[in-house]
Amino acid sequence: MKRDGLAGGELTSPNRFELEYFEPGEEAQQLVTVFYHFRCDDPLVRDIQPAAVGHLSLFPRGKGRMSLPDGGHDLSHEVNLLTPFVRAAPFEVDGPFHAVGAALTPLGWTALTGLHAQDHANRLYDAKNWLPADLVEQGRALCEAYREDEASAPTLVEQLSQMILSSARMPRPKHLELMAITGQWLASSLLPDVEDLYAASTFSKRQTQRLVQQYFGASPVTLRRKYRALRAAAVLSQPSLSKEEEAAIHDAFYDQPHMIHEIREFVGRTPARLADDESPYLKELTNAKNLRELRG
Repeated sequence: MKRDGLAGGELTSPNRFELEYFEPGEEAQQLVTVFYHFRCDDPLVRDIQPAAVGHLSLFPRGKGRMSLPDGGHDLSHEVNLLTPFVRAAPFEVDGPFHAVGAALTPLGWTALTGLHAQDHANRLYDAKNWLPADLVEQGRALCEAYREDEASAPTLVEQLSQMILSSARMPRPKHLELMAITGQWLASSLLPDVEDLYAASTFSKRQTQRLVQQYFGASPVTLRRKYRALRAAAVLSQPSLSKEEEAAIHDAFYDQPHMIHEIREFVGRTPARLADDESPYLKELTNAKNLRELRG
């Protein structure tokens, strides 16, 4: 199967990698949806990153490239800051490829980086240009310890959690409230009414739009499209669907071509390919456990 959006090259074969999840501790739950350890020892790893929250990720092994939605690519580093993506993005890594990282909630992204999510969307950054120097140096030391078999993935996860907690700077209480309201609104249905968000917000309509773009990386209209596609993909990737689940998915889109277009844009696959064994990385990242930032 060819990679969507890139010329030539096969996706990494099924069962060639391991992806292990670690639940964040109580203190970190507001900031991190999930920690993960990705491992593939192939000489070349190719797949697609769906539209996603921001990540702080250590690459102790492997050097990669991520294609950008508007053209060009970003190179990976030992300590990486993957900004919130609003479109699917192909990537490839010269392996073996090992990564240990944190998928950040919108609050986690804001508290850790202080960066405007929309202004910095769809990028793979060298963390040294955006995060405190001591955090980046600690990340590099962890990568070295991992390579030397002096630190396991759970140890890196524990240290990453402490690094995030020690560097986090919370936004103002009213902004925290809006972020929680936005998560609840997104979780309320597959296609929530934007007017319901404005009605629940204590800010004006324009202020609400601006703050959602700042913290979530997209306007409310685009944001609900993104999460509709991600949540639909999570359901469609299941081995079997109930009639009720299938009907709910189809009712959330204008028609089937529209559904195919939206899932391809935000997830990087057509619905027919979501459950196949040729896309194991994608299947894992659209798993419902990775959408816990939607707080119902």
